[in-house]
Amino acid sequence: MNRKILRIAIPSIVSNITVPLLGLVDVAIVGHMGSAVYIGAIAVGSMIFNLMYWLFGFLRMGTSGMTSQALGRRHLSEVMRLFSTSLGLGVAIAMAFLIFQLPLRQLALFLMHPTADILPLVTTYFNICIWGAPAVMAMNSLNGWFIGMQNSRIPMFVSIMQNVVNIAASTLLVFGIGLKIEGVALGTLIAQWTGFLTALSLWHHYYGRRLKDHVKGSRFKIEGARLKSFFTVNRDIFLRTLCLVAVNLFFTSAGARQGALMLSVNTLLMQLYILFSYVMDGFAFAGEALGGRYYGANNRQAFSSVVRHVFLWGAGVTLLFTLAYAVGGNGFLHLLTDETEVIAATSDYYFWAFLIPVAGVAAFVWDGVFIGITASRGMLVSSVVATALFFALYHLLSPAWGNHALWLAFILYLATRGLVQTLIFRKIRLS
Repeated sequence: MNRKILRIAIPSIVSNITVPLLGLVDVAIVGHMGSAVYIGAIAVGSMIFNLMYWLFGFLRMGTSGMTSQALGRRHLSEVMRLFSTSLGLGVAIAMAFLIFQLPLRQLALFLMHPTADILPLVTTYFNICIWGAPAVMAMNSLNGWFIGMQNSRIPMFVSIMQNVVNIAASTLLVFGIGLKIEGVALGTLIAQWTGFLTALSLWHHYYGRRLKDHVKGSRFKIEGARLKSFFTVNRDIFLRTLCLVAVNLFFTSAGARQGALMLSVNTLLMQLYILFSYVMDGFAFAGEALGGRYYGANNRQAFSSVVRHVFLWGAGVTLLFTLAYAVGGNGFLHLLTDETEVIAATSDYYFWAFLIPVAGVAAFVWDGVFIGITASRGMLVSSVVATALFFALYHLLSPAWGNHALWLAFILYLATRGLVQTLIFRKIRLS
């Protein structure tokens, strides 16, 4: 079982780590353009698209769980129906982005409110990168389907290749042709479409021939009950993602209201959470792929073994990160910044970040398991309860505790998600 888990987890971890490199490459390139406004424009533009695409991450999660269950039941025609349905939904959402790109851009700029010198650059970046929406939405569906098919190697390969293409294209367009912000946006756009077309080609090579007998009669057709289940699962995941977005955006804005120094402190410490999440998400993907497959096959013994082993791996990762943060966390922060004032200010809050692995491990593992068994309602309930607790605690304690209240609320938010899902899973297992 451990070998099966690692076969999915390790490529997924590599993919997770390479994803933010797309944004880092853009920042590194614009950082050598001679003006800080380019960095600001990329930061705002990237945040707009990250938020848009994160909200529709249900395409990957919903597709993964239902596909893994169909694979476990050996219903290959249903596997193909899920493929075409998810891909079609992703393209439909992307087309809506393109059709309504003007009001969408105006809404995004209103919410982000960039300064006057950055505004035209953000607009240019948006106008170009929005045309990558079909590729990104389709990749969400494809990645979910691949993981559901127990294959995380293709998403890893495509993710690495996208970064290579992005670096080459953006460097050539900016420094070779001199396109400035347009070159960065076009480089990202080229990388997104290259990634999608490569993934589609790999799908055809590895699965097209093997599943061709199941394509006929399944294309663009799915039973009413299955279609209803597909949209119900994705609706719940979408609403759950809204809760996560609300917490993360409020966490940033609450820090910003306390001044630039506290915002910098929270941003630095949050990198420890993000680093932990990259690794734990890999094991969550293994939980959803293997758990969903055995759950769909009605192999309760193997399913319980998956849950048990993924939690053991989660415990190991938690211990490793806790020790690493205790011993080398300060050194890691020095790698991120040389601002002595910011580093000094983190010492008062570092113990909160030290608690992140212990508080968050159960939420990550259960998210993977719940996605695999398509228990999306449980994910939604746990997120709603945890989000309500987060806002209640912060507003109750912030007048006296300040930034400590924000971190306490966040730590308990993570722990509550895991606790509520544990209680819900016990009912699922007993039902």
